[in-house]
Amino acid sequence: MADFQAKISEFEEKKIRIIAASTDNLEDAQKIVERRKLTFPLAYGMDAKEFAGMTGAFFDDKKGFLHATAFIIRPDGVIEDVVYSTGPIGRLTAADTLMLIDYRMKTAS
Repeated sequence: MADFQAKISEFEEKKIRIIAASTDNLEDAQKIVERRKLTFPLAYGMDAKEFAGMTGAFFDDKKGFLHATAFIIRPDGVIEDVVYSTGPIGRLTAADTLMLIDYRMKTAS
């Protein structure tokens, strides 16, 4: 989330909204927002197993947590791209997201 916050002005210039979701409760989510100085919305209280079932995201039954998942959703609601990760490597970064969006916008015209 900090990576996306660091590039928030680039997203805003392109009229792209960043929205994050968490399985944390309200209190823990507020701590994340404050610690990371997030200016984009952070939904909280998400049911991890339900989300995994709806989206195909990875849920670790042994450890009881949801792995990082990122979606790029077009203005018409169609999912443009999704990245599922089971560790710290392979997550969607802000720079990669901006690059992908720029590429898709150029090739769509």
